[in-house]
Amino acid sequence: MSLLNYENNGSINAWVPRSLIIDGKKVLGLSCNRDGLCPIQIKWVNGKTISIEGINNSVELPLSLLIPRFVEPHAHLDKAFTWNDYPNFKGSYEMALEVNLKEQLTRTEENVRFRAQKALKLALRNGIRAIRTHIDSVGLASDESWEVLGDLKSQWKSLVELQLVALVPLDYWCTEKGKLLATRVVKKDGLLGGVLAPPFDKKKSEESLRKLIQTANQLGCDIDLHIDESQISPGAGLKLLLKVLEEVTSNISITCSHLSSMSLLSRRELIGLADRLAELKIKVVALPLTNAWLLGRDGRGTSVNRPLAPIFYLQKSGVIVGVGGDNVKDPWFPLGGFDPLELMAFSMPLTQLAPWQRLGLAPFTTASADIMDLDWDGTFYEGSPANWIVIEATSWADALSLNPKRKVIVNGYWLNENMIPTG
Repeated sequence: MSLLNYENNGSINAWVPRSLIIDGKKVLGLSCNRDGLCPIQIKWVNGKTISIEGINNSVELPLSLLIPRFVEPHAHLDKAFTWNDYPNFKGSYEMALEVNLKEQLTRTEENVRFRAQKALKLALRNGIRAIRTHIDSVGLASDESWEVLGDLKSQWKSLVELQLVALVPLDYWCTEKGKLLATRVVKKDGLLGGVLAPPFDKKKSEESLRKLIQTANQLGCDIDLHIDESQISPGAGLKLLLKVLEEVTSNISITCSHLSSMSLLSRRELIGLADRLAELKIKVVALPLTNAWLLGRDGRGTSVNRPLAPIFYLQKSGVIVGVGGDNVKDPWFPLGGFDPLELMAFSMPLTQLAPWQRLGLAPFTTASADIMDLDWDGTFYEGSPANWIVIEATSWADALSLNPKRKVIVNGYWLNENMIPTG
């Protein structure tokens, strides 16, 4: 059933994060509490916000929290929900890779479609509006995976925006097959990706990076790299990337996903690299759940050194940093369910990000929208899209710890089951 069969006008009283309200000084009667939340009445017509007004009467204070539908800047839809058949009980990076390669041999168009559709349905119901998914793009069923996800991208575009990234060994871009893949990716409006994690051949990897950036420049195609998802040779991949960028000018957007080992560097070196990332306008996606699970294991118990992108230092240098869920019930991570509130809650103790602070909320909202270069950054203003989650909570503590009920508004329409694609 078409969304156009539903009325997309309405009004709601709710608590809204002050950091997401544009021109807050112009909003009549705007005041905030210690959670950084403001009680407002928001009205929308034809899927667009037409007014935002503060609520000053304590008797009428809202009972709901209103936040923008979330952005998932890093996922793997092609392998989601494979843990039961391909578990990684050791929990190590090495075993995850080994099991992942075995699972790839069993991929078909049918099972990739089933898993991706399951993920999209969960994401929509939970309040996600856009997903960037990396696709294993070498080997059996890689062509089928691209066809399936390309079809779903078109089918779901009014509900969940999909971005597709080609995930390959870095040196693949130096081959003729790599050139053909890059051309296909561009036709899908996708991104070029790869993996750069030690140990690696420095000379070979440097040439591969150079070729990747040159190819991306020629095609006008952005890059999203898995880089330094490791607990050894801290920052080795990032340093190599920065070295190449001193020689090759990048005309496209580059995102570094993971950067886990960067946190193991000295503070002085860390800050220097963060400043350089900011200068080059390189964006970062931190992936705390998968990295906290996989990395830092030494065989003796809980690690005291958890490799994790140093979000605070990156933000302080001016780097755009998003937080993603990464893997969901696959060999790399056994949990998850494309639930952005769950991601926020589980990330808080690992990252020490506080949603009542602007820089604590940004990685889950505006920064992730920036990384994906979306038309809307997730802020509230007259004319902004009515794409929201309404949560039965009046504080961040309740929203993130009590599993509250939620409703989703998609382009001004209250989401119901009839809107969700079947098949």
